[in-house]
Amino acid sequence: MDNADYAAVALRLANADLSTLDAVRAALHDEPWWADRLHEHDLPVLHGVTAGLRRALDAMVADDGETVLAEINTLLSAHPPRPRLSGHGGREGTPNWHVHVAGPDAPAVDEVAAAAAWGLAQGVVQHGTTRWGCCGAEGCHTYFLDTSTNQAKRFCSPRCANRMHVAAFRARRRDFNGNQGADFQLKSP
Repeated sequence: MDNADYAAVALRLANADLSTLDAVRAALHDEPWWADRLHEHDLPVLHGVTAGLRRALDAMVADDGETVLAEINTLLSAHPPRPRLSGHGGREGTPNWHVHVAGPDAPAVDEVAAAAAWGLAQGVVQHGTTRWGCCGAEGCHTYFLDTSTNQAKRFCSPRCANRMHVAAFRARRRDFNGNQGADFQLKSP
């Protein structure tokens, strides 16, 4: 797994529903080697990690660099990565070189926590703090990383963007039709 993937893990965990083990496993579906090894007793640890990720992401959205620094360093202190080179998963005798952030016998929750902390830290190093956002759609609080050229992303997905644009269009249309009707009534005898 590379650092970009770890940043995605941090975002998936920050946006995850942590109410049940199945919900957490669904959020980590791209990492079955972790998801399948998580247990109910891991949920409190993941709640703590997620709270720290959300505080750091909220600080990025608010352009509060001191809090970003403090929150990410707290996560890294509590869940330090222990990098190790691995070559498993290759094909035809060629190793698939990648780095794991926990030892081979570490519980899955330790690796998930370390990966999320490391991923957010590396995401800030690579992208700074201004490219992280929280969806502007009403009722959606999904965090995202804006890698667009113009850095103008306001929504987490096309679905949320479309929903908000349709709502704004309908509101303008209602307002226009309402005002037009009022003008018409004022002009009539």
